[in-house]
Amino acid sequence: MDIDFVIRLAVAGFLGALIGLEREFRAKEAGLRTHFLVAVGSALMMLVSKYGFSDIIQNEHTSLDPSRVAAQVVSGVGFLGAGTIILQRHIVRGLTTAAGIWATSGIGLTIGAGMYVIGISGTILALIGLELLNVLFKSISTHSLFIGFDADQKDSIYKILEHIEAKGILISSYEIKNKTAGDQIIYAVEVKGKAKNKSGKVELIKTIQSIPHILSVKVE
Repeated sequence: MDIDFVIRLAVAGFLGALIGLEREFRAKEAGLRTHFLVAVGSALMMLVSKYGFSDIIQNEHTSLDPSRVAAQVVSGVGFLGAGTIILQRHIVRGLTTAAGIWATSGIGLTIGAGMYVIGISGTILALIGLELLNVLFKSISTHSLFIGFDADQKDSIYKILEHIEAKGILISSYEIKNKTAGDQIIYAVEVKGKAKNKSGKVELIKTIQSIPHILSVKVE
């Protein structure tokens, strides 16, 4: 029986590592080690929940719910996933990674319960959702983009906004703030938009910097 438990932990860790490798490849906040530990830990909690209290249950007048320990894993992983979600300038990042951790926990619980076919199937579907669907729908998917720059003339601001739209970037909102540097008025601009792909940031920075009266540029 102990060998069977060890095999379940090993299989859960392997499946979690597969999902972690995909996240690691994309340089996300949670990678190989995190997903491995989540899967192994979830499988371990399921084993404890399912088999850890068998000696107590055998006693008379003792009633326990063996699913309670495993049920708490879902809540615990929810807090862990929340830690990977980052709010930067009102742009939410890390939701996919958080969902991946949650799914990895479910896979670990499934393998810990001895449901190998379902756990492996869940891993394959998770990888399809993370990688294959991303490739298939890459042409219609968009990515959040933040552009911040300082200018000492308003005319330069509108030239940049026109250039951003010409690049195919959909501007969702922009904000202009005035600040003073000595006797000079500086316009701090924050632009939020949606782009078709994540490439081209360096070219965009170079183009913005080439426009007169631009003091600094930041693209995320």
